[in-house]
Amino acid sequence: MKKNALGIFTVILLLQAVLFYSASRGDSTSLAAPLVALSPNLGEFKLAQEGVVEPETLEVLKADDTLTRWYTDPSGAGANLFIAYFKTQRTGQSPHSPKNCLPGSGFQPVESGTVDIPIGNETIHINRYLVSRGETESLVMYWYQSQGRVIADEFAAKFYLIADSIRKHRSDTALVRIVVPVRPSSDGSGRVAAQKTAEAFLQSAYPAVKAFLPR
Repeated sequence: MKKNALGIFTVILLLQAVLFYSASRGDSTSLAAPLVALSPNLGEFKLAQEGVVEPETLEVLKADDTLTRWYTDPSGAGANLFIAYFKTQRTGQSPHSPKNCLPGSGFQPVESGTVDIPIGNETIHINRYLVSRGETESLVMYWYQSQGRVIADEFAAKFYLIADSIRKHRSDTALVRIVVPVRPSSDGSGRVAAQKTAEAFLQSAYPAVKAFLPR
């Protein structure tokens, strides 16, 4: 019985793959402007440093465009914004999940889950990770931005990939990640402050990111 179920599941996956590659043949949705054109001013957060993605990372990502920046608010609190955009996933390029990449970079998960963040007239559901490397902690929030949708779950992202390839002949997507350093504290106040900074930055950055990426 188990073998039959496994066989059926395998056939379904193969059919999905065939449908995806057939439906997405020739699909490619380019950005209207390169990611570097994203505004340097996001609410109270201003561009503090334009980062550079290492060539080795670019080789692994195979994204069509990337952005990494540090923004700070008037109090000096800062957040890193990273975006990797893929104009098509038909030829094998696809976002690498931070929950798999972070351990490979020496970060260990301390807390993991999802969180709902109210922004304007909508609430977005995204991933939230607290990670550590040695004595250093960071708060990580990320999601997949696909044609106007905010997707936290990797399996849901795959579902929409197949559905959009069939219905719209599109497979473009972006990984959006925000990292906020956690100030060392013995009473947990550093984590609380990092959460507040992350939420404030999200509320400022999300509308600009949403408007910038293809819908």
